[in-house]
Amino acid sequence: MRLSQFWTAVTEEFGPALGRTLVHDLVLGDLGDLTAEQALAKGLGIRDTWLALCRATDVPEGRRHGVGQREPKARG
Repeated sequence: MRLSQFWTAVTEEFGPALGRTLVHDLVLGDLGDLTAEQALAKGLGIRDTWLALCRATDVPEGRRHGVGQREPKARG
């Protein structure tokens, strides 16, 4: 996932205003109590940051692949 895809996914899932607020303010325990903004600034994985944000906000698993990303392959 690229940073531009991260922001597209955030905006599509949460809307532009709420999305920016969540990225800036929501502390994510999965990322060591960093916000998504802090995690990205520290160089943590963009996809890992997106997935942590999804888990923290209860985004259904079917939408966690993110806008602009291919659907994950079914495991079986």
